[in-house]
Amino acid sequence: MTIEESLEGVTRLFLDSAPVIYFAEQDAQYFPLMRVVFEYIQNGVILGVTSPVTLAECLVLPYRLGQTQLQQNFITLMLGSDHMVFHPIPVPSIAIEAALLRARYNLQLPDAFQVAVALAAKCEVFLTNDITFRRVTEMRVLVLEDLKTSE
Repeated sequence: MTIEESLEGVTRLFLDSAPVIYFAEQDAQYFPLMRVVFEYIQNGVILGVTSPVTLAECLVLPYRLGQTQLQQNFITLMLGSDHMVFHPIPVPSIAIEAALLRARYNLQLPDAFQVAVALAAKCEVFLTNDITFRRVTEMRVLVLEDLKTSE
C-alpha cells in the first residue's frame, strides 16, 4: 500500500520517534516516505502530533554526539510548525492509560506513553517503524516498512 493511500482521510497523525528521525536525518530508505508525510503536515492536510517521548528520543544521539544543528532541527521540526502539535503529558489519566496499554500489549513504558498520548490527542493513525505497535487495536497503526510512495 502507498503512504498516500494510507493517509487518505486522516486528519491527526501521531509520529513515533523513528519516522521523525528518518525525516530529519534524511534516511536513504525512509526519507521519500517521510517527505510525503511532512508535505501533508506542512500543507495543513494533516495535523502532526508528537510527545515528550518523541522529542526526548530524537535528541539523545545528537546530544551524545554534540550535534547542535541536528538538535535544533529536531526541536524546530516538532515545536516550530503551525501544523505540528506537541502534546504534553500533563494529567495522571495519561499515565494510567499508559499502564493499562503496557499491561494489555506488553509494551515498553515509553511505547505505552506514546500510544496513550496519541489516544489523548485524538489521533486516528499512529505512524511508526516498530512492528511491536501492531498489537495495539485502539487506533490504526502504520508501519513504514509496509509502505511505499506512489512515485
